[in-house]
Amino acid sequence: MATDISLSADALRHVAQGRRVFPCLPGGKRPIGRLVPNGFRGASDDFELVSRWWEHCPNANVGLPTGQGSFDVLDIDIKPEGSGYPAFNRLKAAGVLPPPLAVVVTPSGGLHCYYPGTGQPCGALKAHFIDFKATGGYVLIPPSVVNGRPYRLIATPATTGDQLNWGEVRAFLTPPRPATPRPASGRPAPPGAGIPGLAAWLAAKTKPGRNQALFWATCRAVENGAQESELHELYRGMRFGDGFDERQAARTVADAFRTVRKASTT
Repeated sequence: MATDISLSADALRHVAQGRRVFPCLPGGKRPIGRLVPNGFRGASDDFELVSRWWEHCPNANVGLPTGQGSFDVLDIDIKPEGSGYPAFNRLKAAGVLPPPLAVVVTPSGGLHCYYPGTGQPCGALKAHFIDFKATGGYVLIPPSVVNGRPYRLIATPATTGDQLNWGEVRAFLTPPRPATPRPASGRPAPPGAGIPGLAAWLAAKTKPGRNQALFWATCRAVENGAQESELHELYRGMRFGDGFDERQAARTVADAFRTVRKASTT
């Protein structure tokens, strides 16, 4: 069988750039055990070894270990039970995500956003259909193919960039939930009545993360039925300063309101 020039050439191109790669099953995501018994931990930047791997299996997909010395990758999933795009759009609107080094469309229609590699461990927010591939993980890279569809590089917006803080992403999407006030009867409060509790939670927030917390709280209030005119009460007791002022808070509330409304109509 003739060598698949694009797969072999791409693997060797990454080796030439000092990155370690390894072969995965043709059309699949698992490492080829007979070639790399230790899985992604057997990745190599040895030109001759990598060449031999693809001579043995010309159609092997190309795996790239993530984390320190490589890339961290934010993985936006598309699955039958849900999509990671709503959470991804909220993260972008709130300014939590720095510009990625590259963006790849995955075979499912999701995204891989590449950032400078760090020592952070891998993580997952299954309820939001978002994964984080870092130290201890790997991804397939273009032009690998799964289910007949390739990974496609669609953007390289930055040659250098900031690292992605996975802890900040996790805290933004799954922060501690403030207690929802209940009326004296003990029945749940009507929609929108959670604003006082959210406002009290926000008033205790200090830098950093105040703006992200306000965005999250606004989204929750709108999802609970709050009207736009009520939302500005959320930041009345917040601590301003260090670049975060009332004007910025008002813009954040408006952005969150539009984000939730847009998501509810798509």
